[in-house]
Amino acid sequence: MNILIVDDETVIREGIQRTLSNKFPAYSTFLAVNAEEAVAQLRKQRIDIVLTDILMPGMTGLELMNLTRTIYPHVKWVVISAYSEFSYAQEAVRLGAKDYLLKPIGKEVLVEMIEKISGEIERERELMEEAELLKMNRNYLREAVFQRWAQGLDIGRFDMTPFMESYSNYHLIMVKMESDKVVQLEHFMIENVLGELIEKYGQGFVTIYDSKSLLGLVTLPEGATMSGLLEELRAHLIKYLRVPFQIMHTDLIKDINAVPGEVQRMRQASSTAVYEHYASGSDQSIEVALQYIRTHYHADLSLEKVASIVYLNPVYFSQLFKQKTGAGFKEYVIGLRLEQAKQMLLNPKLKLADVAERIGYQDMRHFSQLFRKKYGETPSEFRQSHRMDGVEKQL
Repeated sequence: MNILIVDDETVIREGIQRTLSNKFPAYSTFLAVNAEEAVAQLRKQRIDIVLTDILMPGMTGLELMNLTRTIYPHVKWVVISAYSEFSYAQEAVRLGAKDYLLKPIGKEVLVEMIEKISGEIERERELMEEAELLKMNRNYLREAVFQRWAQGLDIGRFDMTPFMESYSNYHLIMVKMESDKVVQLEHFMIENVLGELIEKYGQGFVTIYDSKSLLGLVTLPEGATMSGLLEELRAHLIKYLRVPFQIMHTDLIKDINAVPGEVQRMRQASSTAVYEHYASGSDQSIEVALQYIRTHYHADLSLEKVASIVYLNPVYFSQLFKQKTGAGFKEYVIGLRLEQAKQMLLNPKLKLADVAERIGYQDMRHFSQLFRKKYGETPSEFRQSHRMDGVEKQL
């Protein structure tokens, strides 16, 4: 059994791994800090169970789940979160999550949940027909061979006749990205979106062409055109991708031998074509940033760090943040921290230095100055006045 743990907090990630390794020594556990690393592990290993946090840099756990469930339908998902909000749990259930666990996760609850899901997986494996497995393997082989064929590489003695019988005529679609960074997650998004659209409009498959390009093959019903598929593909990619991209396609192909030449034609055309570029959805980016800030308000929260989490330029992010929230980034973080401090100060067992540290300030004097500036009294005075209020109410 292979289990993937996705969480940007080291303590949570490694704590779950230790518990599972101790209780299930025969199981293999893999770790990922974010969606990008999770996708890499899903492609590298046959993962059976994924435990994912909701709020992570770049992409939420629910978005990751939604993105991958079509390509990896056998994977069982468990959502872990610091939030008990019904909307999160409701969305997790809608996406097919097997469970929704709140942090901190009890060891007994975790172990019981893994035992239950492992039992489900074993029963499903027993029911799966051997023919289905063979069919799945044939599909993987077909797509791998077609990839080499499209690149003009030698395919050995592989017989293309069965392929030609399944796809007597088809169009090719190429999506190419432009970026100086690794685009593995974007690669995965395109594969997922294009694969779903091909299934919606006709039949076919998607294969990886190279590190920045994917190639789709689609056979459409008689009389249908490519326009609807291409328009919907472009709309989805504009919404989800954060890098420039191009979409190219061929006319109807009836001869398998024409494929390498058509692919090269699209590759050459891409060198002069204009890339589509855009800004990510601003509302969604700021919402992710706000959720991250609320979760990590006690940590080192620089403007640059949070901007990088939502893949925005710091200057643009700063302007957008103020526009959406009505407050500057620094002002918002300080306000959030001090509101948390007020709640903690009501607990007489907490020392002032402990309160300051818990909201992200190591310097007690700096904390007191910020508190007094905002509320017109020091933390000590605030605590004393509320203690007196409590006494008066009791009297």
